[in-house]
Amino acid sequence: MFNFGIWTSELNNFLMGFLPEWATVLVECVIIALLVLLTYTVLALFYILYERKLCAWFQCRLGPMRVGKWGLLQVFADMFKILIKELISLKDTDRFLFKLAPYLIITSSVVMLACLPWGNGLQIINYNIGIFFILAVSSVGVLGILLAGWASNNKYTLIGAMRSGAQMISYEISLGLAIITIIVFAGTMNINELVWAQDKAWFIFRGHIPAIIAFLIYVVAATAETNRGPFDLPEAEHELTAGYHTEYSGIHFGFFYLAEYLNLFIVSGVASLMFLGGWMPLHIPGWDSFNNVMNYIPSVVWFLGKSFFVSYVIIWFKWTFPRVRIDQMLSFEWKYLMPLSLANLVLMAVFVALGWHF
Repeated sequence: MFNFGIWTSELNNFLMGFLPEWATVLVECVIIALLVLLTYTVLALFYILYERKLCAWFQCRLGPMRVGKWGLLQVFADMFKILIKELISLKDTDRFLFKLAPYLIITSSVVMLACLPWGNGLQIINYNIGIFFILAVSSVGVLGILLAGWASNNKYTLIGAMRSGAQMISYEISLGLAIITIIVFAGTMNINELVWAQDKAWFIFRGHIPAIIAFLIYVVAATAETNRGPFDLPEAEHELTAGYHTEYSGIHFGFFYLAEYLNLFIVSGVASLMFLGGWMPLHIPGWDSFNNVMNYIPSVVWFLGKSFFVSYVIIWFKWTFPRVRIDQMLSFEWKYLMPLSLANLVLMAVFVALGWHF
């Protein structure tokens, strides 16, 4: 399998040939920042069109078809429309916090995006506690939503923000427990080590029943964590107009819009990393010829394919199930999902201690 670390090493050696070390680091940081922002924008635009087309398919429609061939340029038209919209400054709002909130949310999602391993040797941030770092950074997004709802000086935005805060904080518990279940099995929180540990077989196969249960819990909790249907109570149009970002316009609203779709990709990427091997190809022990063929597929294709598959499942949820009530949503987490997550964590610990896994 090709190692993208060869390219990055060659670039570093090339820059070191005529620049001092501090300048080399500066240039590399600028290049990485530009690539992350470009990737962020392209992924967000792709996901907007991806969901629109899937939604149309589920509802026996065609979706966007007028701007560009098959409607492929519709998302670019929407992007330019948002960029030229006026930034409205409302009366009696906390202007500093009102403007700060969307930047907190966008910063949180960009940092999490930088932690994901896109391929073999293609990762920006690699800590020995990488998964813990991703969970910690994701909590900053909750702060941005709460600030947006409170600073807007609107009862609808405040209710939406409080709903979102309660929902995201609650479902973070089950999300974290599902991840900890796999960490107990893998014995590490380092992202690269988690991927390489799935060289022989992905964790969802090796981890037996607890890994499958953890995957299902993760998908449900991730759907709620990203405020997507049927758990999109913070943005319930029939109750709260648009929820916590009702008073935002222009690029500030665009930040919320982009962050929602990028968070969908991020939780899907973490799911592929923890359960489906990340960028690791599908390997079956004993099938050497099959494994060699799988190795020819680029690691980036594996990672993106798995992430898009998990995103497809989450989008499928949204356009299949009706929106639940806020009391039903919180009761489901505290009465059923969290106890099941705790029991599954204990079950995984027993399986690991007794060696009852593949």
